[in-house]
Amino acid sequence: MAATAIANAKHMMLMMLSPSISLPVSSRSASLSAKRLLYNQYPTRSQTFVRSACTSITTDTSKKKKKQKGLAKEKRRTRSLRDGDIHILKEEDDDSSSSSTVMMQQSHIPVMLGEVLDVFSSNLKPLSSFVDCTLGAAGHASAVSFFLLVVAVLCVFMNMIFYTTVELSCITENGCACGCCCSQIIQSHPELKLFIGMDVDPLALRMARSRINAAISHSHPHPNFQALTFVKNFRHIRSLLTQVDYISSGVDGILMDLGMSSMQVNNPARGFSVLANGPLDMRMDPQASLKAEDILNSWPDSEVGRILRDYGEERNWRLLQNKIVQARLQGGLHSTGELVDVIRSATPGTKGGRQGWIKTATRVFQALRIAVNDELKTLEDSLHACFDCLAPGGRLAVISFHSLEDRIVKQAFLKIIGEEGRNSIRKVEGGEDEKELWIRQTIQGSNGTILTKRPITPSEKEEGFNRRSRSAKLRVIQKL
Repeated sequence: MAATAIANAKHMMLMMLSPSISLPVSSRSASLSAKRLLYNQYPTRSQTFVRSACTSITTDTSKKKKKQKGLAKEKRRTRSLRDGDIHILKEEDDDSSSSSTVMMQQSHIPVMLGEVLDVFSSNLKPLSSFVDCTLGAAGHASAVSFFLLVVAVLCVFMNMIFYTTVELSCITENGCACGCCCSQIIQSHPELKLFIGMDVDPLALRMARSRINAAISHSHPHPNFQALTFVKNFRHIRSLLTQVDYISSGVDGILMDLGMSSMQVNNPARGFSVLANGPLDMRMDPQASLKAEDILNSWPDSEVGRILRDYGEERNWRLLQNKIVQARLQGGLHSTGELVDVIRSATPGTKGGRQGWIKTATRVFQALRIAVNDELKTLEDSLHACFDCLAPGGRLAVISFHSLEDRIVKQAFLKIIGEEGRNSIRKVEGGEDEKELWIRQTIQGSNGTILTKRPITPSEKEEGFNRRSRSAKLRVIQKL
């Protein structure tokens, strides 16, 4: 009966709030008016019903506004046209006894793999040399998807047919589902002679080497094909390429994936994880001297606040700065767990609950990671260096994961092509080259063309199976 009464109260209040009168549904006047109407029917409980009705209407209005805001934001996004890179993997073997133990390693799910292949496979220029500046665990080079393995094994044991929205490029002899970007580029471009992979993390590079070798063994590369890997930061790309004898007029393709590898995030010893306790390290290069612990315990208070404000875009940075200073007086901060405790104590309990402090912690960890590795300055310098290393007609593709990175990429591309850049709109359908449909709006400059006036974002289906791809943005520039 109470639910019916509340529904009636809500209906009466909505009837009273005429569209021509701009009164908030939770205003005192609306509550008093509804209370008078309901008092005769529910004299002892009318106030409770009105309060519940107000809450219900306010919630409905809030949800409607959020939905409208989300739709407006969605319209501004430039979604990928690949529709999730769908190649269906169908597991039809109902005999669960035929499947035995499957060994799976931690791996990195490559983001926007199909879009990256389009950028370099659809280019009319022959691709004879390619550089992956952020090889990581060879996500885009070998693209061994841990996600596919987990779900496939579960489906086998549950005796069910399995469909997945992931591009399946090949299936190895061991039944491991792979999306081998490197193999596809080699197979699509038999003229490819040189593949160079760079990463500052030696552990990730060791894993990448074995996966690249496995990918090459299943393909038919050029007879003189070489795959070289270097433990180097991409800021050194210019000096590194001068050491390679083959490089003379520049490379034909360069990829920069600025995202964190799942392998790094999920390892508590690296200090990147918010939810797993570990040392306050956050170094991408284990040989580097500066750690997050040094910044939190030794750097000036104002500098710590600036890092939180500028790199983390945290509005509550001043309170967090004061909390960190207080923690120094009690022995300092030496683990990610201790830092999370400080963040939780500085986050109001009414601000989104658990998600509230997790979002704050994510921004703080991002800020410290950027400061420890000097990521933004390195990125800006490297973008110009990478473009200089391109051969005429070569392409540079960059995948960023937060607004600071994307802003730097956007501004650097505009600087590279020159201020006289002019917009050139290209329609998705009816283009000159059907393979280049991903190019929608370009900006033409004096020495280059930005092929993505607005960044390409993942398809909805990719976001569905890989949540870490939601913030990804792909920008591409081509040298004239």
